[in-house]
Amino acid sequence: APRAATRTRNSPPERLRVVAFGRRIELDAAELGRIRRNALSGTAPVNLLRPRARRLLLDALWARSGASGRHQDPELAAELRSGFDEDILSEDSFTAFLDAWWPELTPRAVLAAMADEKRLARWSRKVLNQGEVRRVARSLARLGPMGEGPLSVHDVALLDELEAVLGAPPRPRRKREADPLDHLTGLQELMPVREETQWERAERLAQERTEYTHVIVDEAQDLTPMQWRMVGRRGRQATWTVVGDPAQSSWSDPDEAAEARDEALGRRPRRRFTLTVNYRNPAEIAELASRVLALAMPGSDSPRAVRSTGVEPRFVVAGERMGETVRAEAARLLETVDGTIGVVVPMERREQAARWVAGLGERVVALGSLEAKGLEYDATVVVSPAEVADESPAGLRVLYVALTRATQELTVVSGRRDQPDADGVPDLLRDDVPAELLGE
Repeated sequence: APRAATRTRNSPPERLRVVAFGRRIELDAAELGRIRRNALSGTAPVNLLRPRARRLLLDALWARSGASGRHQDPELAAELRSGFDEDILSEDSFTAFLDAWWPELTPRAVLAAMADEKRLARWSRKVLNQGEVRRVARSLARLGPMGEGPLSVHDVALLDELEAVLGAPPRPRRKREADPLDHLTGLQELMPVREETQWERAERLAQERTEYTHVIVDEAQDLTPMQWRMVGRRGRQATWTVVGDPAQSSWSDPDEAAEARDEALGRRPRRRFTLTVNYRNPAEIAELASRVLALAMPGSDSPRAVRSTGVEPRFVVAGERMGETVRAEAARLLETVDGTIGVVVPMERREQAARWVAGLGERVVALGSLEAKGLEYDATVVVSPAEVADESPAGLRVLYVALTRATQELTVVSGRRDQPDADGVPDLLRDDVPAELLGE
């Protein structure tokens, strides 16, 4: 989609009219379309193709003028062509046309254009379905016409991709500073403004490029494919340390992300190390979380906990009194642990949870399931496991993360969808997990 967005012009001018050698010359929409396709052939960044597009326009106008056969002498023919190009380039109408037909694009402006659902659907054909197009477009509606406004974490990766696809526009060379002798002699020489040569542009980009000798990626399981591409551009020649736990990935398609990761890493040799020891959770909590891990990633080995507290996870059924139950459990934990308590709820219940625990003090924090990643609390209250598991295709992995945030005590509060047994244990956390949950 980003590449298509940068190479598609909405409503470009359909006719070019100029005057050269005392006659009017025109190029129609069909000829302009052919020139545009020719200019876009290949994979060069769009902004760097503007000089090529301008040259192709001049070639087409020259051919249409009929002046190419006036002189057989190569030097006279070259002089005539040079004069022709100079006449065209000095016309305001040609400059205005080129600016409208092949504008210099900025990453933010292209990102803002993706807020138009029809354009985005055309640019992302065979990549995004209709629902995904709608959600992406609506998420970008907060940006202004030129992309001004707040950016999300995922916008940053998109902007980096767009910058790579667009390329930095050529910079005109500065005019020569005036020499004091010019005023004494009445002469004033100005160097003509010209665009960078390919060699100069390469030198400038080499100085501006940001690459690293060693790249460290933590929480690697949560990088999206676009984020892997962004990081990969900064570590082409680097050595890498990649740290992640696939069981904690909240990305809906881990295989897609793994493919982008392998592309970023290239063919460099790899050594894999597996952490088999669980230092955070006591054995009682780790054993419960392993039941969800078996559902989320069948065949995965659960890390071995190094300590035991003798305190088993607590199970409470809320029924219709969810708010009161959660508040009571958080208050109880304030009396049994000295540190922080995290109340982890489904993402859509975040505002509710903040009201449930209001007034309990700074030690109690309410947060959504996806926000719990990477955090640690002395005790946690995990609310409605079934709702967390059903939030997304990665819901079971998100639930596994929620259950592994506590260092001392864990309370699980069941809602209406959890189907708790007589002991209050929800179906997803029981030893005898129902067959339908295992896909049997």
